[in-house]
Amino acid sequence: MTYQEQVGQLAQMIAGHGGAWAGIGAESVVRMRLQNRFRSGVDIARYTAAIMRRDMAAYDADPAAYTQSLGCWHGFIGQQKLIAIKKHFGTTERRYLYLSGWMIAALRSEFGPLPDQSMHEKTSVPALIEELYTFLKQADARELGMMFRDLDSARQAGNQVDEQRLAQAIDNYQTHVVPIIADIDAGFGNAEATYLLAKKMIEAGACAIQIENQVSDEKQCGHQDGKVTVPHEDFLAKIRAVRYAFLELGVDDGIIVARTDSLGAGLTKQIAYSRTPGDLGDQYNAFLDCDEVADLATVNGDVIINRDGRLMRPKRLPSNLFQFREGTGADRCVLDCITALQNGADLLWIETEKPHIQQIAGMVDRIRKVIPNAKLVYNNSPSFNWTLNFRQQVYDLWASEGKDVAAYDRARLMSVDYDGTELAIEADEKIRTFQKDAAARAGIFHHLITLPTYHTAALSTDNLAREYFGEAGMLGYVLNVQRQEIRQGIACVKHQNMSGSDIGDDHKEYFAGEAALKAGGAHNTMNQFAA
Repeated sequence: MTYQEQVGQLAQMIAGHGGAWAGIGAESVVRMRLQNRFRSGVDIARYTAAIMRRDMAAYDADPAAYTQSLGCWHGFIGQQKLIAIKKHFGTTERRYLYLSGWMIAALRSEFGPLPDQSMHEKTSVPALIEELYTFLKQADARELGMMFRDLDSARQAGNQVDEQRLAQAIDNYQTHVVPIIADIDAGFGNAEATYLLAKKMIEAGACAIQIENQVSDEKQCGHQDGKVTVPHEDFLAKIRAVRYAFLELGVDDGIIVARTDSLGAGLTKQIAYSRTPGDLGDQYNAFLDCDEVADLATVNGDVIINRDGRLMRPKRLPSNLFQFREGTGADRCVLDCITALQNGADLLWIETEKPHIQQIAGMVDRIRKVIPNAKLVYNNSPSFNWTLNFRQQVYDLWASEGKDVAAYDRARLMSVDYDGTELAIEADEKIRTFQKDAAARAGIFHHLITLPTYHTAALSTDNLAREYFGEAGMLGYVLNVQRQEIRQGIACVKHQNMSGSDIGDDHKEYFAGEAALKAGGAHNTMNQFAA
């Protein structure tokens, strides 16, 4: 139904109440409804899940149609990201939000800054999802409100062409609400705890939940040492728990992203239960680093397993953890991924120690022999030194091709001395095309950066502090912040408008008519930024 049709229908309904509703404006109600399109988080989850499913199908047809996101640790940051995307690209298509457990731990925990080890309050995850969508919905209300004002101005000026154009723009309005891929870490407990938290996340609006195969109480950041994985059956129970949460809430298209940390995890807390040789538990145990037992009298209080008819003692550390054989990480990743997809996961996440397309592609090729349409979510992590990694990759490529690399010290390639060199330029080009190339070659459907806004907040604050508290004084703010906001058309230069002041004025006028005491009058200093 078009904007004008909605107004007409509502006007008839209001008229049916006689004089009792005479003070209610039909068009004002329609505007408020459009500004509050999503009634609940579950509505958002259903809407955004459908977007992701369409995007996944589009990627299957053409790997150039990959998707992207940035991690955001506050609703305002997510809002400004989507406003910027609409401003620069005219559409939010194939752009999502990522919610990082690392940033919740470091920035949102009531305990204060914490490492990424699932020690933060589990309820802070759905709370941030809800906050992000609150800010995105407010961005819709603000932008639509400005369109409504322009529509009123066109009417007052008698400009029917502009009036028709604006009405059509309102009918075709694209929301700032986009999918969030939300990090549930290792599930914060057993499968029941995972299910309960997943429900809270979905009720807040999450359409995609990422879960990893680490032990909950041993969980480490994917780029730290000491990671401990769980047997497949334990992980699959949690995948099923998340799926039950989606289905219970009626989000039938909900997305589960199964993350494996096996590439960097050399430890397990449990020996998997095996019923028959070659089953999933037996395959997991086959990766254990073991010593053959020749004499049972030499073992005391140890676990002994049967491997191909031989008694084997898995190597156990003083921490009571068992270790895997070195060099088995890629094989374990492949088995993890195939198993997860065969048991209800939709997308994969392989946590790697470096951004190397061929390394990722080698595993994806093996997975796709079993699951042809397997797709990855990939962390373009700030934990990688992208400059050094890609310069070393180019160095190694040149050396293998017989190209002279005598002018370069591989160990020092991060040095500023190399910034303008041919090698550095080629490395930067590979970084620029990494997402496109990896989407085409390595099955990466979604590229994200987990912690970008953590780093941008630190960098911009450092720059402002250096200038403002130094010789530049107030010019440090004016020159590098406010003037740049004005020159670049950053909406936040009118911070009162961004915070909802104009929306409040609209509501005051709806409720009180001419008696409304509005903030946006001639003496509002925000008018200084009209030009």
